[in-house]
Amino acid sequence: MRLISTLNGQASWPPPTWLMRQAGRYLPEYRATRAQAGDFISLCLNPALAEEVTLQPIRKFGFDAAILFSDILILPMALGQGLRFAEGEGPRLPPLETLSSLSLSAAPGIYAPVLETVSRLRASLPRETALIGFAGSPATVACYMLDGQGGGDFPRTRRLAYEDPGFVDGLMEIMVEATIGYLSGQVEAGANCLMLFESWAGIFAPQIFRRLVISPTKRIVSALKSRHPHVKLIGFPRLAGLMLAEYVHETGIDAVGLDTTTDLQAAQAACPPGTIFQGNLDPLLLKLGGPAMEEAVARILDSVKGHPHIFNLGHGITPDVPEANVARLMELIRAA
Repeated sequence: MRLISTLNGQASWPPPTWLMRQAGRYLPEYRATRAQAGDFISLCLNPALAEEVTLQPIRKFGFDAAILFSDILILPMALGQGLRFAEGEGPRLPPLETLSSLSLSAAPGIYAPVLETVSRLRASLPRETALIGFAGSPATVACYMLDGQGGGDFPRTRRLAYEDPGFVDGLMEIMVEATIGYLSGQVEAGANCLMLFESWAGIFAPQIFRRLVISPTKRIVSALKSRHPHVKLIGFPRLAGLMLAEYVHETGIDAVGLDTTTDLQAAQAACPPGTIFQGNLDPLLLKLGGPAMEEAVARILDSVKGHPHIFNLGHGITPDVPEANVARLMELIRAA
């Protein structure tokens, strides 16, 4: 598997490629499968349909890796917090008031269908295609749990991190333990590597970033590597800015995803020698296509030649991306 070789520090050319949200609304077959499921949560928890939407972009574009189709909020739902997806508005949860409402013991039974999806995928994917399992990192998931919805800058979460650190740290303890169990289950079910999505890393001041982003991630990585010494982890601390190098150095992750705003060469200079990077093509360029996309792809490829690198976006594919542009992207990478 080219992706796993890269995560082991071997440079390959062209670089292995997959795209965040590569299974999604830009594909008509995804939209048809979601309609069949009835709603988004039902799709995530239906192993046959979740397997199908995970495989769709692999069949169409031949990416080097498939990423499990699920959602970072399945875990808080499994812990007992209500979850619904409002059409056109994103996720909605009742803002968490007490930690006693969460149940670690009940969670595995609720997310069991996700692990079944992983098992089905590993059996159905081509042998050379890596399967990526994932979870949201505790701080990002806590943002939704405490504020009750996405978007904005999560004012309640940031306020509570200062005003009620015991409550927030207690939530981090629960989420670290739950995330370790969830990801360990994905490895045991057949995931070849894992990704931790810290989508809202950029909202935290440095001292809070260290406490809520770096420390929990370090504990998760350490525990998973203790249980599964072979497993490789990709971290994605979106909008971490100048905290990126500290995140890489302290957490022990094996590779780091770069968001759209991060300069690749600056990240190479700031992070520890040998850091493996993933990303960071602007998803807007994938929508636009044409010379702007092609020039940006060429710049990234020129910057990473001779280094272990995973080609990806700086955030997920948007629903308005033409399929033809994804096909063209893969042509450019393969012809490099």
